[in-house]
Amino acid sequence: MSANPNIAFIGLGIMGLPMATNLVKAGYQVSAHDLDPSATQRVADQGGTAATSTAEAVRGADIVITMVPDSPDVEALLLGEDGVFANAESGTLVVDMSTIRPDVSRLVAEEGAKRGLRVLDAPVSGGEAGAIEAKLSIMVGGEAAAFEEARPVFDVLGTTPVLVGPAGAGQTVKAANQLIVAGNIQLVAEALMFLEAHGVDTEAGLEVLNGGLAGSTVLTRKGEAMRNRAFAPGFRIELHDKDMKIVTTAAREAGVTIPLGAQVAQYVGALKAQGHGGLDHSALLKIVEQLSTEAKQ
Repeated sequence: MSANPNIAFIGLGIMGLPMATNLVKAGYQVSAHDLDPSATQRVADQGGTAATSTAEAVRGADIVITMVPDSPDVEALLLGEDGVFANAESGTLVVDMSTIRPDVSRLVAEEGAKRGLRVLDAPVSGGEAGAIEAKLSIMVGGEAAAFEEARPVFDVLGTTPVLVGPAGAGQTVKAANQLIVAGNIQLVAEALMFLEAHGVDTEAGLEVLNGGLAGSTVLTRKGEAMRNRAFAPGFRIELHDKDMKIVTTAAREAGVTIPLGAQVAQYVGALKAQGHGGLDHSALLKIVEQLSTEAKQ
């Protein structure tokens, strides 16, 4: 592979768009494609190339990066009749940075290997801000040699790329990440409601909490928005609902009990059922407000 590989980037949503843009700014030749032509054009405006199809994006690429919402999307994009695997040249490195089921990641890695492709699962954490600031944590599953080839690209996108095991391992770690994040948001929401109920200056309260052992990235990135009930999506409830289903299913299959996680998963699912799936996952605060109101009645 050349020192400056050509990259195809497919999937330009809240996370994918800034990630692709950062690669362009770092000097990579990026051929971008998305179902939304305006997103593709935004990458082109930064110096990338707008591709009108998966096949066009993949043509001539050394590395193909995919970033789509769910397991069926990945299967269709990679394994479809005119998908990535059907158009990528033998030896191409395919890096799926979506968050999907670990078993699906193992499946696509096996199918890729049959076609002479190297496949990594490399989901990320850090939200929209982390994608924009290139400070993502990247959890990678796959072969060590493929990881090392992708490492310069990962270093453009994030600060913590780590090979955590074979195919599917990245998705397993990401599931654990989403379990922790959801629980953290839930507890921040409960703490904020507790402070408000007692008339505390919540800005000052969250500031001092974030300086001690209770501090977290969730408090840093979400605390102010939660105080202001500003739930513009950085990571949507509907996506976290999908992720919590992944972790609860995987935990059950492994015989692991996650009582607190299972409870928070129900709250996330309830918010989606109420029609709040498009809000940021910090909107878990709404559930705490609802439960608190019911407790007062």
